[in-house]
Formats: sequence, C-alpha cells, structure tokens
Amino acid sequence: MVFKIIIHVFCFIFVPSVLCGEIVKDIPTTLSGPFTPVTVPLDDSFRGNAVDLPSDDPRLQRTVKGFEPEQISISLSANYHSLWISWITGEFQIGDSIKPLDPDSVASVVQYGKVKSLDKVHSQKAEGYSLIYNQLYPFEGLHNYTSGIIHHVKLTGLSPDAVYYYRCGDPSIGAMSDVFRFKTMPVSSSQNYPKIGIVGDLGLTYNTTSTVSHLIKNNPDLVLLVGDATYANLYLTDGTGSDCYSCSFANTPIHETYQPRWDYWGRYMQRLTSKVPIMAIEGNHEIEEQVDNATFAAYSARFAFPSKESGSKSTMYYSFNAGGIHFLMLGGYTAYDKSSDQYKWLQRDLAKVDRKVTPWLVGVWHPPWYNTYVSHYKEVECMRVAMEELLYNAGVDIIFNGHVHAYERSNRVYNYTLDPCGPVHITIGDGGNREKMAKKHADEAGNCPEPSSTPDSFMGGFCAYNFTSGPAAGNFCWDRQPEYSAYRESSFGHGILEVKNETHALWTWHRNQDMYNVAGDQIFIVREPERCPVRAPPPVMVWDE
Repeated sequence: MVFKIIIHVFCFIFVPSVLCGEIVKDIPTTLSGPFTPVTVPLDDSFRGNAVDLPSDDPRLQRTVKGFEPEQISISLSANYHSLWISWITGEFQIGDSIKPLDPDSVASVVQYGKVKSLDKVHSQKAEGYSLIYNQLYPFEGLHNYTSGIIHHVKLTGLSPDAVYYYRCGDPSIGAMSDVFRFKTMPVSSSQNYPKIGIVGDLGLTYNTTSTVSHLIKNNPDLVLLVGDATYANLYLTDGTGSDCYSCSFANTPIHETYQPRWDYWGRYMQRLTSKVPIMAIEGNHEIEEQVDNATFAAYSARFAFPSKESGSKSTMYYSFNAGGIHFLMLGGYTAYDKSSDQYKWLQRDLAKVDRKVTPWLVGVWHPPWYNTYVSHYKEVECMRVAMEELLYNAGVDIIFNGHVHAYERSNRVYNYTLDPCGPVHITIGDGGNREKMAKKHADEAGNCPEPSSTPDSFMGGFCAYNFTSGPAAGNFCWDRQPEYSAYRESSFGHGILEVKNETHALWTWHRNQDMYNVAGDQIFIVREPERCPVRAPPPVMVWDE
C-alpha cells in the first residue's frame, strides 16, 4: 500500500500529463509537431459495403404495437443536471392521401429513478411536449409524408455521474416502453471528463452497421454526430434509391426525400441512442427542401437540442457542457457572417465560458475548413473567413467536422499557416454512408478543382481565392500534401476522444476493417494555456442583442 502511494506521488509530481495507473504507449503528442504530412495509400481490397440496408431488414422494422414508444433517444441539456428523452409513437404515413396524427392525443411521460424497478417510492415523473412534421411536395405524382408523434421530455434535477433508469410513453393508455438506463455527465470541472465517441455521415448501410458496432464496443459516455444522419434525400418519394441531386418532376427542380429512412434509422440506432446521449448538428443532407421553401424539418423535429438553455434561438447552433469540455455546435447551413444571429450568439456564448471550469473548448460543425480532398475542397471558405479569428482568439482546442467521406487530421493551424496556438482540425465524415469514400486529393496532378465550382450551393458566396503566401502562394491548390495536413486516409471508421486532464486529451481513430480496439491514428492533443492565452472577444453591442 505504501509502495502504491509513493508511485502515485511520483506520477503526480513528475509525470502530470499521464494518469496514474495507465500504461502509456509511445503515442505522439502535438508538442512534437508540426508533423510531416502522411497519406496512407488507399487499400483497394477494402472498399466497404456502402450499400443501404433494405427496408425489409428486420432491424428496421416497427416492432411495437399501437402507440408504444419506438426510436427512443437521449440528448443532453446545457449541463449535467438535465437531459432530454425523445421517442416516437404511432405510424408514419406516406402517399397521396395522408392525415396527420394529433400530437395531443398521446401524452409525453417519462418515469425515472435510480432504482430499476421504478416503483412509486423510488421514481419520479416528468412530462414534455409532442409534435409532428410533414414533408410535402406541390407536384402530382410525388408522395407526401407525415410523421408519427414525436415526443420530447426534459428531465431536471439529476445527480452528476449517476446511473438512472427510465421508461417513456403514455401510462394512461398502457403504452409504455421497456426500462432503459443512462448515465449523467460529470460535474463541469477541470478534473471530470466523459469518454466521447464521434461519428459523421453515417447513413444506414452495411458499413454503417460496422461503424456503430465498433463504436458501441468502445463504450462511449456521449456520442457526437457531426451531420448527415440518414441520407433520406438520396431516395425518391416512392422509396426508389437515387443518387441524383437535381432530379426534376414536371420540369421543376425538386430534391425529393424518402422520409421513412429517418424512421428506419431511428429504429436501428435505438440500441445505442436509448442508452448513450447523442448530440447532433445539421449536415447538407438534412436540408431536405420541400413546399414553401421549408428546410431541415426532420432534423429540427426529431432531435432535442439545448438551444434555449444555451441562449440560441435556433436548432442549427447551440452549446453545452460535458464535464470539463464546452462544446460549440455551429451551423454551416445557416447565416454565419459577422452580422448574423449565429455569430452574435457565438460571441455571447464564448464570453460566458470559464476555462477554469471547462478548460477544453471544442468546436463541431459539418463542412470542414481544412480539407485536402477534392470532395468539398474550400466549399465553406466564407464560414472560415467569418469565424476563424473569433474561434482562434477564444482558444478553441479541437474542431470536428464531417462532410468529406474520409479521415484527416491537421497540424495546429490558423489561416492556413502552421500555428502552435491554432486548433487541431479533424475530419471524420467516414461513418459509412452510401456515397462511398472520398479518394482523390486536390494536391494531386490534375485534381485541383475550378475555383468557381467550389462554393456550397445552399449558402452561396465566393471567398475561396488563391493562397497569398507560403509554399502555395499564387495557386488555388498545393502541388503536394499541404503542411497543415498531418495525416489522411480513405477508410470508414469512428473516433474516440478521451480527455485526461486540463491539458492532455487522447484522440484515437478506429478503422472499420480493424478490430474495434485497434488504433488507425492516435495522438495526444496537448493544450498550452500559458503559451496560448485566451484573447477576450470583442464586446457585443447593445444593438446587436
């Protein structure tokens, strides 16, 4: 016992970056960077089975009866003491004649407590609200859709780092779920951190099932979904798969979607989302245009967001704490310029962050700023131009993106220049969707895209000019892997972020073709707050509120 205490003291004094009791392998740290860029050659023998699960797959079938809950999921509120339970009751309808269900016809009730029996003595009850959404098209021959009843219930007054049991539904009609369990986040402090799984661009393919299975085996406390959940918009309204983004009907461009893919996805994902909180941000495949120019209807209705709790007026951007990490969930498909509501909200949110309580500041949005693949190259340069300085001055440590269906990790970078105080950008849009992998690099001969072709079509705006300085000065693309790109590989997979303390976080990327506990890429991301002090954001003027 005395020997163990001596070892513990030695570790604490002389090796503060390593948790006592852990065997640390020869894992590189960002302190050793910047690293020489590495590209892992594409393994043509492993392409992944990026084929969608068919609608008759048993894992996608409705197994409940009447108004019993299905598609159950958990999401966090702004802090540990509250979270959301969401589910769906009733069947969706699709066709020419649909009659929306009445959300008020079924109650939204969660019974929860720390004892599995959930008896009257050891359980509490919370009630929430319900809604439905429609996907409507003003063209003859296209099928309209109306959802089942979507329920969202907020649980409050929860203990930190505690296991709770719950069931949801409407007890007055005997339509209740089985009993599930979840674990709350720890108190926000420099010593408490959850284990976080990160996935992007999932879809619902056979390769998706491999990604999710690997993720579950790595036992995360929280999952981040960095956009593009279901790819329902790659199906026509009759359920026929289509990779056409500009399909037209009656000579009118319309991006059809097959909304039942959302229901299939919710059913399949319940084995994870009913136990582990999932925090999502919108991607381009969530746009889903419909009648009256409505967009993001499914995304905004199906997920519960801590928007109000974090001071946001939109489901498209919000923030929350998970232990000693403050997450900025930003929208790449809503206004982000300096006069926008999102930018002003971001200023206010950053001004409230206490780095003594949440030392780590992590940004999450769908389209990457630093991407060396041809796919989506410099697509959201206008977002980077608008927001990068604000996030750099705030001392954002890590940024996670999706959109590009491959893996890439950057060196610390700011304004395309290596910078020891810049964030590490990680693209992890390799969840396994049907669009398959991104393979071509913009720096390879003949692959540099035409600049005018690069802006995102939904947001518009052109900011992607040639580099003005550095090795690629005067060119739109580098002629080799850029120095800001540390590692890139075209494989499907997921990532795990394990923050060890206020300065060290272990990032591990897992490839689907490996065993779940094998690292495809691994690095300690190290904060240096003394070297890189936070710069106070400019004040938000009264008229900006």
